[in-house]
Amino acid sequence: MRIEEAIKQKRFKSEYHKLALNLMYTGSWLQTLSLRGLKPHGLSPQQYNILRILRGQHPDPVTVQAIKERMLDRMSNVSRLVEKLRQKGLLVRRTCPHDRRAVDVVITQAGLDLLERIDREEAVWLEALHTLSPEEARRLNELLDKVRG
Repeated sequence: MRIEEAIKQKRFKSEYHKLALNLMYTGSWLQTLSLRGLKPHGLSPQQYNILRILRGQHPDPVTVQAIKERMLDRMSNVSRLVEKLRQKGLLVRRTCPHDRRAVDVVITQAGLDLLERIDREEAVWLEALHTLSPEEARRLNELLDKVRG
C-alpha cells in the first residue's frame, strides 16, 4: 500500500518529507508485527533485543553498558530490562571480576531455548517482507545504511 493511501495524505512538503514519514510508518508497522510475535512469549522488543545480543556473545559475558551501546532502541532502561529478564530466568547477572563497578550478564540455557523457539516463529513474521526480492532487500539495506551515513 502506498504511503499516501495508508495515512490518507495526498501532498507532502518534499520527497524527503514523504520519505521520513514512510520510514516512520514502516518502522511502526514492523514493530507491530514483532509485538504480536513476542507477546505470547512475554517479551518486549527491547527484551528480545537484549537476549539476541547476549546470544551473539555466548558463552562470554557482556556488561550492561555494552548491551546499552548495542541496543536498537537506545532510550531503553537496560538495567530494568535486564532485571526483568533475570527474574524470568533468561539470564544471570554477576559482578565483573575485572571491574567491580560493572555487571556482567550471561544468557541462560532457558534464554537460548526461548530464542530458538522464537527464531522458528520469526520466519513467519518476516514473510511480510518477502514482497521484495533478495536483491531488492539487499539494495534497500544499502540505501538505509547510506541514509544513516
